[in-house]
Amino acid sequence: MTTATPTRPESQNPTALQQYQEQGFILHKQPLLEESQFSKLTEIFESLLAEKGDLRADELNRPHYADPRLFEFLTAKPVLDLVESLIGPNIGLWSSHFICKEPFTGRTTPWHEDSKYWEGRIDRMDKLATIWLAIDPSNKQNGCMRVIPSTHLVSGDLEYVPVSKETHTFGTELHNRYFDEKDAVYFELQPNECSVHDGRIFMAL
Repeated sequence: MTTATPTRPESQNPTALQQYQEQGFILHKQPLLEESQFSKLTEIFESLLAEKGDLRADELNRPHYADPRLFEFLTAKPVLDLVESLIGPNIGLWSSHFICKEPFTGRTTPWHEDSKYWEGRIDRMDKLATIWLAIDPSNKQNGCMRVIPSTHLVSGDLEYVPVSKETHTFGTELHNRYFDEKDAVYFELQPNECSVHDGRIFMAL
């Protein structure tokens, strides 16, 4: 039997770090966690999803508040090493989420900047890095994340327009005059691979 062995943070490669700084994201296309640790995380996720009650599958917000077992993964050495290589050693945990798109009924997350929803609560948006770890295969067909490269460098107060909360996870969306969807990069990942993106980048899923 073969096991997946985590690799050194991809962004220790100067080219990857430069990509993060210039384009606002990197794709870590190797296993992030040890195989046994990733299996444990998957089991916890499946349990929380089964017990979500009236919540939608995309509403498992800040699950570490209720289940402290998740700190093992949120503060795992490979996670912290990857983040540190991008933003430096002063790291704080801001939030966590499990986001699951149910077949045919899952909602779209509209185009937005994470930083838009966190204004006034974080003073260094340029140091806000988000890791997305794939539990299942994530691809275009099942609605993976997509971003517009280098839009984390756009400044100013951008306009948002209303969208339906029945079909979208947020009630507003970034106006499409600021970007062209044809420029989007899709974050296609296998289980235990991850992406890291700047909190100011234009993104949707």
